[in-house]
Amino acid sequence: MPDPRNPRLYSDLASWWPLLSPPVHYIEEAEDLLPLLREGVDESEMPTLLELGAGGGSLASHLKPYFKLTLTDRSPDMLANSRLVNPEAEHSVGDMRSLDLGREFDRVLIHDAIMYLTEPADVQAALRTAARHCRQGGRLVVLPDCVSETFKPDTECGGEDGPDGRGLRYLQWSWDPDPTDHTFETAYAYLLREADGSVRAELDRHLIGCFPRADWLAWLAAAGFRTWIHTDPWRADVFVGDK
Repeated sequence: MPDPRNPRLYSDLASWWPLLSPPVHYIEEAEDLLPLLREGVDESEMPTLLELGAGGGSLASHLKPYFKLTLTDRSPDMLANSRLVNPEAEHSVGDMRSLDLGREFDRVLIHDAIMYLTEPADVQAALRTAARHCRQGGRLVVLPDCVSETFKPDTECGGEDGPDGRGLRYLQWSWDPDPTDHTFETAYAYLLREADGSVRAELDRHLIGCFPRADWLAWLAAAGFRTWIHTDPWRADVFVGDK
């Protein structure tokens, strides 16, 4: 069985990411996010943005007209996807819990990659990394998929066909095997069609962290941010921290 702490999607199956979650899937989310990121920045010069856990760069592709991007992730395979989509951006392999680029940015962004941190100490470490890289007067935006108060078990499916003849379809299933802890699990079943028409099935498991809203606010305050919550069109909590 796959190890839920080491999802295959970000290693041996990473080349299939563009058919699972391409940039076109992020248009509406980027439209909601951009006003939060652009508010208050000096646009006479291109402002800088650091994304921690940028993955395949699908969301970042909608931000590059407005920011000079530095995209980081602990998976080299995922950053290889991002380099194809965002060749203009700087890319750096690094763990959001310990990364230190030695400089500050106008904006710091952490998207749903934060959900793979399953211990409070790890989330707090990532927020300290964000604070270390956010300039005084800058802003951090954090977008977990859910908090404890909004988690619901669900099932979804999807996938895309690529111009090279490959195709992917998936079934995703999320549930909470132990409501007393701060994790849940998501399993994926992938059907992968190669360019030669051959099809195979693969299984993947992801262990996901999920914490109460009050914990997020306390951790952000401890990291040095004045934080408020933006509720996005999908009723998810977006944490906006000003430094």
